Amino acid sequence: MALLKKIKSATLVEALVATVLIVIVFMVASLVLNNLLINSFSKNTHAVETRISELEYQLHYNTLRLPYREEFKNWIIELKEERVENAIWVKISAIHRANKKEVLKARIYGTD
Repeated sequence: MALLKKIKSATLVEALVATVLIVIVFMVASLVLNNLLINSFSKNTHAVETRISELEYQLHYNTLRLPYREEFKNWIIELKEERVENAIWVKISAIHRANKKEVLKARIYGTD
């Protein structure tokens, strides 16, 4: 009768529950990582901000005339002059064609 002695071990139900919990944890972790990567790539505006800085430099040294519009790596960049209370402002907007992300800047260009 020594063979019929009960051995302590996990039942099949306990093993299935543990497996399901581990799979759920890994699924949630992979979804969070995927969301973080997508957001970091879609919010990357470094290239267009660098181009805007170059355009501001050209505007400052009078090699650029307003209004100005260009297309740069799927971005549409526009520079417009606006007069507000004896001050001349340059409004800069860049809009991404695919995801409609928008970068806006305003700088004082001069006074009247």
